[in-house]
Amino acid sequence: MKTESKKTTTQFRRRLDIMVSPDTIELLDRVAPKGTRSRFIEQAVRFFIGKRAQAKLRAELKKGALARAKLDRQLAEEWAGIDAKVWEKYGV
Repeated sequence: MKTESKKTTTQFRRRLDIMVSPDTIELLDRVAPKGTRSRFIEQAVRFFIGKRAQAKLRAELKKGALARAKLDRQLAEEWAGIDAKVWEKYGV
């Protein structure tokens, strides 16, 4: 039976020196006690990037929908007549 060795996430972490304003440090101290800052900052960065990605995707979807709106409307109008015939014929 083959066993797989699991490495803890700390073995894959790297140190990063950053500079932030004193106000940001005060905010950080309020929500993340010393010893938990790295985890909190990592979660915050991932959350922020996720939200940014969602906003970008939403904007791209809106742009695409607006670009296709005229064609979509034309197709809907064409199919509306066919739909009506089916409703009349089968009473669905």
